[in-house]
Amino acid sequence: MNDVPQWQLWFRDEFKIKWDKLADALGKTAYMLGWSLLIGAVVGMVLALILVLCRKEGLLRNRVVYSIVNVYVNIVRSVPFIIAVFVLYGFTRMLVGKSYGPTAMLVPLVVYISPYMARLFENSLLEVSPGIIEAAQAMGATTWQIVTRFMLPEALSSIVLALTTGAVSLLGATAMAGYAGGGGVGDLALTYGYQTYNEKLMLLTVVILIVFVQLLQFLGNRIASRLRAHK
Repeated sequence: MNDVPQWQLWFRDEFKIKWDKLADALGKTAYMLGWSLLIGAVVGMVLALILVLCRKEGLLRNRVVYSIVNVYVNIVRSVPFIIAVFVLYGFTRMLVGKSYGPTAMLVPLVVYISPYMARLFENSLLEVSPGIIEAAQAMGATTWQIVTRFMLPEALSSIVLALTTGAVSLLGATAMAGYAGGGGVGDLALTYGYQTYNEKLMLLTVVILIVFVQLLQFLGNRIASRLRAHK
């Protein structure tokens, strides 16, 4: 007796792979996207705050620190992701114990996305009206209080949109991670699509990535819109 659902049999016949293979690829892509976005956003926010606070007009003016972070962000942002994977090969192996698989790919993904997120977050924070910061200073607020109670809440909707943009960019990087042994949808398209001339599967992976992007953009826009409405 065949216990395999009819739709899974259809899927296997149509795309020449089992449904479990696609489900596993989707899970690995979601894993890489979620964790690298979370860690990259935290690191990016720290870098952004340093850039904003230490700039010439910032609350903690420090030309040396600003210059170091600014140069670092510019340099790392200039390196394409696929090159970063191989440049960080040894560091990834030392940190994770191996240089392939979705967990190993988190290292180059975080290094790749954090400076990008830093620039997006920097722009969001710089959108905060100087009058708000001046008012906070007049009330005797500390730098920490100004950042946590005034700057971040005021820039929150813009930060959400920045996160959305970063997530969409990161999704493309996770697809390329498949080429470097990271698994996921990119690996599925390369190994079972391109290399076997399976055009239907390649088209399916493209559709999946498009759906991912549309979903991320929709959620980001919706959340940002609600945050603006509650200001």
